[in-house]
Amino acid sequence: MTRISLVRHGQTDWNLAKRIQGSSDIPLNDTGREQAEATGRALAGGSYDAIYASPLSRASETASIIASHTGLDAPLPLPEVAERSYGDAEGLTGAEILARWPEGTPVPGRESRDQVVERALPALLELGERHQGESVIVVSHGGVIGSLVRHVTDHALPGPGEVIPNGSVHEFVYEDGTLTLDRFNLHPEDRDLFTASVL
Repeated sequence: MTRISLVRHGQTDWNLAKRIQGSSDIPLNDTGREQAEATGRALAGGSYDAIYASPLSRASETASIIASHTGLDAPLPLPEVAERSYGDAEGLTGAEILARWPEGTPVPGRESRDQVVERALPALLELGERHQGESVIVVSHGGVIGSLVRHVTDHALPGPGEVIPNGSVHEFVYEDGTLTLDRFNLHPEDRDLFTASVL
């Protein structure tokens, strides 16, 4: 069995302005760095063997901050968990997107959730095989985490209106070729986070 903790990166200015980031490389803001510090301090209560991150700077910096608290080496890049591409919608707010592409209208260049799962899930399954009996951290993005959670729970989670906050942790378990969700939407203040990495 392998435990994989998926972490959403800290806040960026585009998160704050509710602009779609997608594959745009937007850096953490000061609040995002504070969130990464808080998540790192919480995860330091567990025991981890490696840390991986999306190559986008908001994720890789979050992972570096977490690594400094957990005693891990520098994060290893995992391109398959980079954020979902939103094509022409990147940089826009939800209202601006709806104005340009009314509900049901395809956004040019936007990756589907199924496409996200098709690239991210095999990478996590491979990590599960590589780290048998270990616990690893993977810093990724809301669109990727949400797509994976929907896939492995058959759309039971996230619930209606439920968001994946910056700095949140989502515990997955890999066993016998299958990835399942163990704990969803843990926050740095959640006591469960201190024991989530125990095999």
